[in-house]
Amino acid sequence: MRLYLASTSPARLATLRAVGIEPVTIAPGVDEEAAVAAAGPLTAPEMVQLLARLKAEAVLDSASLPAHEIDGFILGGDSAFELDGDVHGKPHLPEVARERWLRQRGRSGVLHSGHWLIDHRGGEPRGAVGRPAQALVQFAQDIDEAEIDAYIATGEPLEVAGAFTIDSKGAAFISSIEGDPHAVVGLSVPLVRTLVHELGGRWTELWNR
Repeated sequence: MRLYLASTSPARLATLRAVGIEPVTIAPGVDEEAAVAAAGPLTAPEMVQLLARLKAEAVLDSASLPAHEIDGFILGGDSAFELDGDVHGKPHLPEVARERWLRQRGRSGVLHSGHWLIDHRGGEPRGAVGRPAQALVQFAQDIDEAEIDAYIATGEPLEVAGAFTIDSKGAAFISSIEGDPHAVVGLSVPLVRTLVHELGGRWTELWNR
């Protein structure tokens, strides 16, 4: 049984590999900003779930692999960071990342990670389930501006939700996490196992490494 990952995120891929799964990765090609704008006002959990669902569904319309050849589960995911009620995705620009770090150092916020799983065993849709996961992230108090500038200069925080990682250079600036640490990476392993079970599958049958 195969898992098809609707993401090109190195962190999600590394997480799945670490737990014994080598997924088939397919770039979903979803215009995230347009999708969110069309949906109207959304809470952070609603937004990440919307994008996770759209990414998973986009795999079935992908030109890289015909839908009838997809035999297994399709997983879509998305993440956003919430601080003081403001929802942040990827900063993209160094100045935006720097502004966020100056605001969030010494404070805590919630990382929301959306998950959508489609059962496409046998080459046809059989059902789908999804839920978000959350983790409270506390940033170190003593982060100075030189460290922030050096971190931004690596380019790492520009293309990740909240402008930080837990599985790479950004880990040094996080003092604690409450909740599922995998949710901060963008893929909650325990939650995905539960979703597979709810669709009648068995998690251990996805092990292929």
